Amino acid sequence: MGLGFRNFIDDLQSRLTESGFEDVRPGHGFAFQLLSFKNASVNELAEHLGVTKQAASQMVEYLEGHGYVVSQPDPKDRRIKVVALTARGWACIQKTEEILSAQEEKLAGELGEASMTELRGLLRRVVYRQQGEKSLRLRPIW
Repeated sequence: MGLGFRNFIDDLQSRLTESGFEDVRPGHGFAFQLLSFKNASVNELAEHLGVTKQAASQMVEYLEGHGYVVSQPDPKDRRIKVVALTARGWACIQKTEEILSAQEEKLAGELGEASMTELRGLLRRVVYRQQGEKSLRLRPIW
């Protein structure tokens, strides 16, 4: 399973690089996941990622420096920075979704739709057995 996952991630990274997103890393996707639903403070990002505030701040600084996010003071509390995706961040998410869909479509073509449906069900069971139906904590390890 680990090798299969690694192959998907390596292919995703290679295709993102070919598409002009060579400076994004797999761990950044976990931050993008939260930011695609809402703007978030560094503290919220840290909690979502399961990392320290300092680690989340470093990630935000990197992503901001490469044009994926912008941070600005919270209008309600100027001491808090709120992080939001930029057009480049949204474009990276869109390209990632396209690549992942193509990977899944290719796999379905190789395995057949029935096997793909079974695989999705089995993977869902593994995740729920380990995590329950609660929201998954996403800790980037790259």
